[in-house]
Amino acid sequence: MFTSKLTSVALSVLLTGGLAACAKPAPPKPAVDTAAFAEDVKADLHQLVADFNAHDAAKAVGHDAPDYVGMLHGQPNVKGPAEDLALTRQQVADPLSKVTVSDETVDVAASGDMAVYRATYAYDFTDPKTKAPATEHGNWVLGYKREADGSLKVAWGVIADTPAATAAPAVPPK
Repeated sequence: MFTSKLTSVALSVLLTGGLAACAKPAPPKPAVDTAAFAEDVKADLHQLVADFNAHDAAKAVGHDAPDYVGMLHGQPNVKGPAEDLALTRQQVADPLSKVTVSDETVDVAASGDMAVYRATYAYDFTDPKTKAPATEHGNWVLGYKREADGSLKVAWGVIADTPAATAAPAVPPK
């Protein structure tokens, strides 16, 4: 009895191993064109900025993934496109509201499923306290991902203003 069970187990192992050896290996995944993905990210970001500068909150927020999270200096996180739309509508209600970006960098994951966009920004707006035109400068970091339908969306964003530039201290004469 014990010998027949042992023989049965050994036979199962051999058959399973033999069948696994006959299975065809999965075809290799095609190489990801990270440069093209980086250009897609920049193009999407430039369209997002154009939509914002056109004061079209709905189009600007249309770049968000369904699970978007925005982290802005000194404010609670913005969770989801609906909260982002409410904030963006307030921002674009200001006729001076405009954003520009520079020093752009895009890092793409080797898998091609996500990328990180980094840039510096200048944001023109009306100062709510003084009612005078103002400009905020800072750093903008966005995480992009491919959605199941193949579209490119912003999954998260971090906006951090930087201190205003100050004049260098005067050097006393010797």
